[in-house]
Amino acid sequence: MSESRDQQPRGRLPRQIPFIIGNEACERFSFYGMRNILTQVLVGYLLLDRGELAVRESEAKEIFHLFVMGVYFFPLLGGWLADKWLGKYRTILYLSLVYCAGHACLALFESNRTGFYTGLFLIALGSGGIKPCVSSFVGDQFDQSNKHLAQRVYDAFYWIINFGSFFASLLIPLSLEAWGPSVAFGIPGVLMFAATAIFWAGRRHYVNVPPTPRDPHGFSAIARTALLAPAANGRRPGLAATVAGVLLGLGSLATMPYLGFLSSLCLGLVVFLAFFGFALARQVDRAHGVHPPEDVEGVRTVLRILVIFFLVTPFWSLFDQKASTWILQAREMELPDWGFFRSPSQMQALNPLLVMLLIPFNNVVLYPGLQRLGIRVTPLRRMTAGMFFAGLSWIAAGLIQLAIDGGARTSILWQVLPYALLTFGEVLVSATGLEFAYSQAPHKLKGVIMSFWSLSTTVGNLWVILVNAGMRSETLQATVASTGLSQMAFQMFFFAAFAMAAGAAFGLYATRYRMVDNYRAA
Repeated sequence: MSESRDQQPRGRLPRQIPFIIGNEACERFSFYGMRNILTQVLVGYLLLDRGELAVRESEAKEIFHLFVMGVYFFPLLGGWLADKWLGKYRTILYLSLVYCAGHACLALFESNRTGFYTGLFLIALGSGGIKPCVSSFVGDQFDQSNKHLAQRVYDAFYWIINFGSFFASLLIPLSLEAWGPSVAFGIPGVLMFAATAIFWAGRRHYVNVPPTPRDPHGFSAIARTALLAPAANGRRPGLAATVAGVLLGLGSLATMPYLGFLSSLCLGLVVFLAFFGFALARQVDRAHGVHPPEDVEGVRTVLRILVIFFLVTPFWSLFDQKASTWILQAREMELPDWGFFRSPSQMQALNPLLVMLLIPFNNVVLYPGLQRLGIRVTPLRRMTAGMFFAGLSWIAAGLIQLAIDGGARTSILWQVLPYALLTFGEVLVSATGLEFAYSQAPHKLKGVIMSFWSLSTTVGNLWVILVNAGMRSETLQATVASTGLSQMAFQMFFFAAFAMAAGAAFGLYATRYRMVDNYRAA
């Protein structure tokens, strides 16, 4: 299909959008349905032979965050396949079939670790691989004539994600309790098959931007030129810094016995990208004269975007623990005497419900109201505020944990406050970040940039793994004990401070960031 097919009247919403939105609703039901019961299944079924409850909970939390890291690591592969080989449509379709196979493994191998972990790997590969493609595929359906509708569609896109998540979070835990893991994992598998069918049904209407051919002025070519260019003294400091990054990244694999392969690999990647990015930022101007100015400027834009993404990673540390740490906290709390509320995992439904309420509230009431007061509601300002709200949510969760540790009978309904604060932060950071990432990415690198946006979640979960590994140190345990706090309460306050510090750094950097417009020409 060519890019000219199904061109829309100027300013109209593309008619293919409902197929993508429908696909996303079913896919998100399938993902969040399995994700939100994963910790409970690990603790209550798969890891029963691990002995004590505390040991099972610790191992389940680590497996959960390793899985989430994989989900947000594989977008690198999906973005590369889409940009260089298959295009977004075929990448989404093929990896969706892999995704369906992963759900089948979970349903069939509820008590077989090899089969179960194979299923988690396939879901991570499928879900992660399509993630950057779907969000950037939405952007491809717009051009300069109707780009003003893109933010609304991204909000609708995010709203429908949470529509699927809400019903999955409410119903799948009940399925687990009533019929066990096979049925509880089988239902999301059926929804993923439906998602694939809906996406395929819209195939004749999509705008398909073809893969980018090998480009002598692409990112890697410009980076190679800049880093290999000698300075006036004949030395190549950029090359030296990159080699140092490679060596230190490989050295990070020495942490494998403590962190596991995926965590060590991710840590090494972060170290390498830090050195590589710093060296390239210092020397990118040396590519002028060899490559076109607009392509060199595109590389500079990518580097600025990656700094934004890195500063967002602490937010994901907090956000993704609502499905692990907060569920483990909820297991110690009292459930209300409501007939339909029978599982701590059902508290997860509160997050998507609040998102569905907050997105229209923000667009109809909050943002216009702030604009009337003369306050410019820019994407980066939203994201800065969102990180602070996430920090406040974990302060609230920490205070609840103090009450639990003190022996107070604590209703699970107290978790409504941290969920509300975290969800408001999520809407400001995540929904805004999707459109920000697409609009800022150079045309040649849409899929890759969206994959790096997803990679920020992997790095956020890496911070959780590192903190958990640190908490196994007897020295740190003694230090925490001397504060009078439990380990869970200490970690909650630690992550709150982590997000607040990152929010301050993010806000400071945002004042220097120069926005660009990289939508397609009409």
